[in-house]
Amino acid sequence: MIADVKKSAEQKMQKSLEALKTDLSKVRTGRAHTGILDHVTVDYYGTPTPISQVANVNLLDARTISVTPWEKKMGAAIEKAIRESDLGLNPSTVGEIVRVPMPALTEERRRDLIKVVRHETENARVAVRNIRRDANAGLKEMLKEKTVAEDAERRAEEDIQKLTDRYIAEIDKALQNKEADLLAV
Repeated sequence: MIADVKKSAEQKMQKSLEALKTDLSKVRTGRAHTGILDHVTVDYYGTPTPISQVANVNLLDARTISVTPWEKKMGAAIEKAIRESDLGLNPSTVGEIVRVPMPALTEERRRDLIKVVRHETENARVAVRNIRRDANAGLKEMLKEKTVAEDAERRAEEDIQKLTDRYIAEIDKALQNKEADLLAV
């Protein structure tokens, strides 16, 4: 029973960390990377479809992404989908290839993005702490029902605290890495 509570808490904390990393990857740095278009969908015969499923997405250089549609007529739809996304990008079509240049970040925009990143990481920390709280409540409930001994419950709480500390350290490390990325000119 205690092992189930610990395992469940660790899985939930891992999911929170993965969600944070996904959110951080969407925050744009000055460099181009193909993952930035992962959540952009294009209208493909009436069905919203990720760009990666209707075109090849590659890097032309450090600041330019190229999108090569598999069907010639999809170029305009892909360009429109990228332009209307929340990424603030301005694609242009050259022949059959949609070029997506990444604009350079201003100092003010970098500070704004750092605020966004810090907010996301704080939300992840809160999520991990809430998971700890729920796990500890489950342990207290087991103690109240007399299904576990007091010392076993106390040891389990300590293990959950160590788990929480480990995941919060990983969240802080992800924040440091993203801030360094944003501040790199």
